[in-house]
Amino acid sequence: MEAGGPGTCGGGAETRGSEGRLAPESRVHFRVTRFIMEAGVKLGMRSIPIATACTIYHKFFCEINLDAYDPYLVAMSSLYLAGKVEEQHLRTRDIINVSNRYFHPGSDPLELDSRFWEIRDSIVQCELLVLRVLRFQVSFQHPHKYLLHYLVSLKNWLNRYSWQRTPVSVTAWALLQDSYHGGLCLRFRAQHIAVAVIHLALQAYGVEVPAEAEAEKPWWQVFSEDLTKPTIDNIVSDLIQIYTMDTEIP
Repeated sequence: MEAGGPGTCGGGAETRGSEGRLAPESRVHFRVTRFIMEAGVKLGMRSIPIATACTIYHKFFCEINLDAYDPYLVAMSSLYLAGKVEEQHLRTRDIINVSNRYFHPGSDPLELDSRFWEIRDSIVQCELLVLRVLRFQVSFQHPHKYLLHYLVSLKNWLNRYSWQRTPVSVTAWALLQDSYHGGLCLRFRAQHIAVAVIHLALQAYGVEVPAEAEAEKPWWQVFSEDLTKPTIDNIVSDLIQIYTMDTEIP
């Protein structure tokens, strides 16, 4: 397990108070990352740039108190910066218009007036702030490539009927995408997250890996030798907490 920053960085088990209620910060981060994902899709971003934008956002607020800056402005700048990092460049005008439509459904695109230019300048200035706070370390190793490799291997292990009748692959990808609502990307290694979402998907559909009982090591350790069952359990617990949050936040 890797620490992503000080305090409650990462949004793990510490996101609930002593009475089991969601911490206000966790609610805000959940809403804002949901905005990043929806805006990213509307902007035509691929999954990796969207994941990078979410990671930049989470990492920034590991270093900075939530009340110091507007989280949605940081999110817009994270989208803009992620487009550069992942070579899927976005126009600030598109980010502004998509964001405006998100907050004001049915509204027309903003005119190129003083308000527009103020928002644009704020995004650009915030981007520079994010880069400085993160010390220009904005390239990340995401679980996506590992998940693809592991799923191909798993497909070869399972019988064709088990693979075709259960959407293990689709579910694992959905779990990975949803994991970016929280800070798992900062708290755990990419390989471990990839294995954990497969583990949860297999459990969800009651699919067992053949010859698991007779094998020298569990299937997940074949993919990542340093992975332990407690780490998988911690990742799964955080994922379940994200889905619990989804039911509690409108």
